[in-house]
Amino acid sequence: MQIQGQIVDIQNKRIYAGEITVENGKIISIIEKNHEVKSYIMPGFIDSHIHIESSMLVPSEFAKIAVLHGTVATISDPHEIANVLGTAGVYYMIENGKKVPLKFHFGAPSCVPATTFESAGAVIDSEGIKELMASPDIYYLAEMMNYPGVLFDDAEVLKKIEWAKHFNKPVDGHAPGLRGEPIKKYISAGITTDHECFTFEEAEEKLSLGMKVLIREGSAAKNFEALIDLLPENYENMMFCSDDKHPDDLIVGHINLLCARAVAKGIDVFKVLQAACINPVNHYKMNVGLLKENNAADFIVVEDLVDFKVKQTYINGKLVAQNGESFVKHISFETPNNFNITAKTVKDFAVSGSGLKIRVIEALEGQLITNEIHHKSLIVDGQLVSDIDNDILKMAVVNRYENTPPAIAFIKNFGLKKGAIASSVAHDCHNIVVVGTSDAEICNAVNRIIENRGGVCAVNGSENKMLALPVAGIMSDKNGWETGKLYQEIDAMAKHLGSNLKAPFMTLSFMALLVIPDLKLSDKGLFSGNTFSFVDLEVI
Repeated sequence: MQIQGQIVDIQNKRIYAGEITVENGKIISIIEKNHEVKSYIMPGFIDSHIHIESSMLVPSEFAKIAVLHGTVATISDPHEIANVLGTAGVYYMIENGKKVPLKFHFGAPSCVPATTFESAGAVIDSEGIKELMASPDIYYLAEMMNYPGVLFDDAEVLKKIEWAKHFNKPVDGHAPGLRGEPIKKYISAGITTDHECFTFEEAEEKLSLGMKVLIREGSAAKNFEALIDLLPENYENMMFCSDDKHPDDLIVGHINLLCARAVAKGIDVFKVLQAACINPVNHYKMNVGLLKENNAADFIVVEDLVDFKVKQTYINGKLVAQNGESFVKHISFETPNNFNITAKTVKDFAVSGSGLKIRVIEALEGQLITNEIHHKSLIVDGQLVSDIDNDILKMAVVNRYENTPPAIAFIKNFGLKKGAIASSVAHDCHNIVVVGTSDAEICNAVNRIIENRGGVCAVNGSENKMLALPVAGIMSDKNGWETGKLYQEIDAMAKHLGSNLKAPFMTLSFMALLVIPDLKLSDKGLFSGNTFSFVDLEVI
């Protein structure tokens, strides 16, 4: 196969008319050649940190959509399914991903569960990490979220890092807000990246200490605007990632959108593409071609270097997408799960109270971090209830692995005026998380999730919308377009019920993530990420 176009040589910072010859999946020659073809040929895009599960799609279905946007490979942390199914879940993702052309590079989840303060479906200890790291299908130790364990020399945490070093594989970081001496110690343990920077100054400090910083723009956490001005001076040590991307957003675009936004800000296109296409391959030793002779023929054809509209995507020399049509074939797959609870009653969500004030989780638009605020209690017949007028809504987390009493808290900024929304996509243990205006609505939403053995739903009396997620309770058995359409309908219903969040379900999914400060809720209780301990609902 021969293909002509304007060759984008990122590393030498030049563009020239040329012709590429591909044979047996590899580029055997790239020559300069005069022709009239105006489109650009360049290396494919790489998402340098993503949880495929957050797209609510199995890898093979994710691939169908991602290739449309010029994505040829991912660095994928399967810790969502690992928290549900353990190492069996990791192998499920690897094997499913192998059946399609897109090059998934999976890591070994380092924190399953992320903490001991919540109930997970599985545990992966240092021996499990040893087993995974020995596999050629595992490329790195995935994000070390237990940064207190690193800072306080937890033996089990350090063993996991040592196994990564033993197999000469990089260690990904996760250290939101960590600065000064603590981040120096964290890096000295051998941790090389961070995708959790939410301020310019934090990212600048981490870069100065030798860390690689990932610019994240997902469905909930959006740090592009805060960090992008660091790229011109640090383009060799930065990458782009989405971390968590819901199916409706994936349909719209992927890493290509971040490149277009960066170029629109006047940043040199070669620097942008270095971060988007080259740096992940070098850092993670990815099995991805970089538009060089003898490399795998992984490249894309785009209309221009402004909007990066993708005309064609090639992986191993095969055309996998063209002009909005995906050629990735459907692969049949199983639906393993781990859902072991029975229906709840309205009484299960009642919580008595007498204090004047309660601790409230303040959710923040576009952020995974939350604040702890104190608010006047609303008590009816001795029970703490949702204060709809002040947008202080009752929230619950329900253990999906065994029948235990739900944990109750209150949350601000979800904005619901009626009904409830619930999800079994709840990082990282994927218990059921729900926010609602009354105990009855909360119970209704939770039971819809239980009936379907996982999913996301919005309810209001007899009205309800449900997206079932039978694969581990976090992924659909449908294709991306069907899943995206259902998700859009449920998202629209949540907003019709009053939520003014841009991505209410994505935000909801992080409200049980204890390793992101400050106040969160696990199935075991209200938890402060600052003190790393449980706290009382009522303020004494």
